[in-house]
Amino acid sequence: MNITEFKTIVIGGGPAGMQSALSASEGGDSVLIIEREEKLGGILKQCIHDGFGVIRYNEKLSGPEYAGIDMDKVKKDLNITVKTQCFVTDLYKDEKTGKFKIFASTESGIEIFVSKFLVLANGCRERTARQVQIHGSRPAGLLTAGAAQAYVNLMGALPGKNIVILGSGDVGLIMARRFTLEGAKVLGVYEAGSKPSGLMRNIHQCLHDFDIPLHLSTTVTRVFGNRRVEAVEIAKTTEGFQIVAGTEQIISCDTLVVSVGLIPENELAEKLKIKMDPKTNGPIVTEYMETSLKNCFSVGNALHVHDLVDDVSEGAEIAGRYIAGLPPLKNKKRIHEATEYEGAEVFGKEIVCTTCPNSCILMAELLDGGGVKVAGNKGGCKRGIKFAQYELTTPMRTLTSYVKTTRKSVPFASVRTEKEVPKDKLFDIMEILKTTVIKTPMKRGEVVVENVLNTGVNVILTTEVY
Repeated sequence: MNITEFKTIVIGGGPAGMQSALSASEGGDSVLIIEREEKLGGILKQCIHDGFGVIRYNEKLSGPEYAGIDMDKVKKDLNITVKTQCFVTDLYKDEKTGKFKIFASTESGIEIFVSKFLVLANGCRERTARQVQIHGSRPAGLLTAGAAQAYVNLMGALPGKNIVILGSGDVGLIMARRFTLEGAKVLGVYEAGSKPSGLMRNIHQCLHDFDIPLHLSTTVTRVFGNRRVEAVEIAKTTEGFQIVAGTEQIISCDTLVVSVGLIPENELAEKLKIKMDPKTNGPIVTEYMETSLKNCFSVGNALHVHDLVDDVSEGAEIAGRYIAGLPPLKNKKRIHEATEYEGAEVFGKEIVCTTCPNSCILMAELLDGGGVKVAGNKGGCKRGIKFAQYELTTPMRTLTSYVKTTRKSVPFASVRTEKEVPKDKLFDIMEILKTTVIKTPMKRGEVVVENVLNTGVNVILTTEVY
């Protein structure tokens, strides 16, 4: 049985795991990343939509692009060893040596890894229909938003044609848009609470852009169907999330997608008897992300569920640099989502800016001569002014999707428009992408479709296909 020692072991190869490993290696010490999947990248591999990296890189990247930046750095870092398709079966901290001993199932059999420092970056999981007390059988067509995302974005498979979404979390909102672009009909998004739980920009660019109705204070109470979902029962809810009797309705559909929250994946933390926070369902940590167990750190969605991957990377960087004996870097500019118009003057049209997670609520109107008057954009943000002008004349959006490849092991590859394109051309561009097949290998950033629909914008690859 092989025993290998490292200064630091990171469990989880998503954005939190990669960044903590990169920062920990800055001191010149050895780091091991343990990842159970075939490739690094975590959940970002299937998050092909844009909006990542606005804080960290000052641009809107897709999930695979954001992950790809760290993956490239990890490959080049000689201090970092990566073990993929590696499953942790047991772990404990040796009281005599103070070191962590990890047992893992690998392609070579059972291996043992030892380290002084341990970083838990093993992400989170989705709540299921049963956890929100939806009654009925378990027919085909009942799935979580993450599973639906994997089907569509990684496998090119549309799970249904007439879809109901329960929960207004960001993944559910984003999948409502994806389903619509792929040709399905989203009958509605139902949220048991009185307010949507997703980011405001996703409410607008995923639902309002496509006239998808959002029903607040309404939930799904029952699923009908034997082999396949045939309908769902919905009902109104009170502020205390109780069902209002007599408000039940039956909605015919063939798919129910459940997007009702995420839970930190903390079986390993519990095994190490780390103190947990009942509010976040993650470990209690110090300002350096160290848990109650000395030299053990928790980062990313294993610590608590984050809205932004930029914040995930920042927290992981803090932990890694602390392990390396380096001071923390200066924090990036924080994002504070707007909940109301913050300007002094009311005029023109109210617009929600979707260029970043601030989701500034703007007042805008066109001026004689082609200019635009804008208020509400924080700090006089120039992106907000540009967005408002386009929104009043020719609304523009970035399109993300996938194309087919000639490689059997990777039949689909994610793509996006290099720049924004007119919103009214999204479905026409989708038709072009559905018939596009790329020859492999291709690198991230290479042009897939040049000057699509004469917009002057290229469609580029957002992942690597070898």
